[in-house]
Parts: sequence; C-alpha cells; structure tokens
Amino acid sequence: MNADTRQSDINGGARKSLLSSDGRGWNGFGAELFGIPAGTHHIAPIERHRIGVHMGKPVRAHCVCDGDGRRYTRIQAHGDADIIPAGVGGMWSDEDDCTVLRIWFEDAFARAIHEQLDLKPSEARIEPRLHVRDARLQHLAWALHAELEAEEASDSLYAESLCTAMLVRMLSTAPALEGRRRTLAPKAAARLTDHIESSLDQPLTLVELASLLHISVPHFKVLFRETFGLPVHQYIVRRRVERAKALLQTGKVSAAQVALDVGFSHQSHMARWMNRLLGVGPSEIMKSR
Repeated sequence: MNADTRQSDINGGARKSLLSSDGRGWNGFGAELFGIPAGTHHIAPIERHRIGVHMGKPVRAHCVCDGDGRRYTRIQAHGDADIIPAGVGGMWSDEDDCTVLRIWFEDAFARAIHEQLDLKPSEARIEPRLHVRDARLQHLAWALHAELEAEEASDSLYAESLCTAMLVRMLSTAPALEGRRRTLAPKAAARLTDHIESSLDQPLTLVELASLLHISVPHFKVLFRETFGLPVHQYIVRRRVERAKALLQTGKVSAAQVALDVGFSHQSHMARWMNRLLGVGPSEIMKSR
C-alpha cells in the first residue's frame, strides 16, 4: 500500500511509524517510514502530493485510486512506487504486512518548482500513477531513506535537492535542459561563491541560491555541477569543512563554537564530515597546529 496514511483509518490505527523526518528542519516536504498491517485501508485525500515506495518482501495488493477509478491487482516488489496527487484518495488491500516509505510535498513547494520550469498549468499537473518502476526515482527514494536512518541529519539542502529531483522526475512533460547554457558565466559563478562564503554560518537553500542568479532550481543544479564539478550540497559541506579547519588551526576558538560558526548543527556533525573528507577529526587538527 504505497500511499499517505496520516489521515486514514488503517485497522483502527494499527500502522506503526518506524522513521520520520520530523525535527530535521525540512520545509515543504518530508518523509516517513511506516509498517502497515495486512488488510483493507481507505486512504483519505489530503492537500499534499505523495509518493509511497514499497520496501522489503513482495506483497500482493489490490487498489482503486480515486483519480481514475480503475482497479489494480499487482505484486508490489521492493522499490515499486505509487504517485498520489494532492486531493486524491483511494482504497488499498494488502494480503500481507508491508513496509512503505512515504514521501510528501506541500502543494506550494511543488508549484514553485513547476513555475521555475515554465510549465503550462496542463503540463504541471501531477497525475495518479500506480505500480511505477523507475530506477532513478528509486535511487532518490533510497537516498532519502538513508537520511532518515542517519543518527545525525545532513544539511537540509541535501534533502531539498533530492525532493526537487523527485518532483521533476514525476513530471513526464517536464522540459529537458538540453540546449541551455551548461555552465555558469564567470561573473555569476563569482557572485554565487561570494554569497556562499559569506553565508556559511546560515542555512542555505536551493531556492535562495537559484534566485540569486534568476534561474530555476532544476537548471541551477545542472549549471552548478557542471561549473564546480560537485552537487551544491557537497560543495557547501566541503567549504564548511575547510573553513572549520582554518579556524581550528588558529587555536582561538573551541571546536563547539567553530561548528556553529561554519554552519554545522553541532560539533559531532562537524567531526563526522571532517573525518569523512579530511581523514582527521577536530581534536587532531587542533593538536597538529
């Protein structure tokens, strides 16, 4: 049963939340991992777009989506997804217990992406699609699942990048970016890096960075990677690590304060990224100065 369950009557509330993005600072989107018991479940329409991704052993399911009224019977395999637009509900019947990763998007978040793609209203609609098997969509879903499992949250910019890519993937009519400029102009790149360097201690979002150059988020992501050789979130994390290293080597600021000054949520978050990128932690850097 790959659909939203927050406002539905599922076996008297027997569903179990296993992981959640609550408290991770994600705005306009989120994710939650559910354990769902076997049985028939009515899924109420809500004002959010949803993707439900089946995880684990195959389960036979029967479903009717309010969007088209068609009945489906299928075997849900690991990674199969259902796309349920805002305002659409339905009925799902699972013959065995299952686990579902539910990813949701506020309509305002989705509309902002659609507007940046210059889509007509008819092109920007998210249509109900059941039993979707899409390797790229699965890859994005597993990356979000890994974020839920992580004890320490990454920068919310990373989750925003994943969800933006999922929304674009859900729109089969989304225009390709071929034919547009493939790298940032030198002045635009300099303006962008100056802004990032001066704002490392603040939360940064794709919308903020793209609007600085007056381009859409999807186009910005492509241009940034082609220009700097890294996705946006990786570039920013690396700059934060380099800034932290320089501050730690002065010996004038504690590791805890350095973490906050360069935009990490706490010292252990900074230490994890330092060990991953530099092979040493804050204490080793302070000792080696």
